[in-house]
Amino acid sequence: MPTGVDSSSSESRRSTSSAARRKGARLATAVALTVIVADQLSKWWVVSNLADNPLTLIGSYISFELSRNSGSALSLFQGFTPILAILAVILTVVLVRVIQRSEDLLSIFGLALILGGAVGNLIDRIFRAPGIFEGSVVDFIRVGSFPIFNIADSAITVGAVVVVVASFTHGGRRGAPKQV
Repeated sequence: MPTGVDSSSSESRRSTSSAARRKGARLATAVALTVIVADQLSKWWVVSNLADNPLTLIGSYISFELSRNSGSALSLFQGFTPILAILAVILTVVLVRVIQRSEDLLSIFGLALILGGAVGNLIDRIFRAPGIFEGSVVDFIRVGSFPIFNIADSAITVGAVVVVVASFTHGGRRGAPKQV
C-alpha cells in the first residue's frame, strides 16, 4: 500500500477522533453544569423555604424535607466528611480524565451525570456549615421509606445506570470508551 494512503487514512482517523472528543467535551460540560446548577439551586430553595416544615407532594409517599447529611449515600460513613470530600475531589479528576479519553457519547453522558452529581455534593462539603471540607450535604427528596436524597444523588445513580447500559450496548464496538 502506498505511504500517502496510510498517512491520509491515519490523518482522517485522527480528525474524526478529535471531532468526536470535542463533541463529547461539549456534551459533558453541558450535562455536568446542568446537574450542578439544578442541584445547587434546588438546595438553595429548600434551605430557604423548607427549614421548618416539609412540603408534601403526593400524600405521605413523596415529599420535600430538609435534611443534612455529613456522611455518604444512604447516610453511611457519618463523621467522615473530610475524607469523603477528598475522595470526591479525586473522583472528579478521574472522571474528567475518563471523559476526555472517551468517544462514546452515551458513556460520556453517563459519566457527565456522575461528574455533575459528585461536584454538586462536593460544593456542599466545601462551602456549607460547619466549615471547609466539613460541610453537610443538603438532602431533601423523600420517596416512601427510601433514604432522603437530592438531585446530585439522582444524577449519580442515573449516570451509573447509563454507564452500565453503555458498556453492554457499546462494548467491543468501534467508538466504545477507550481504556484509561
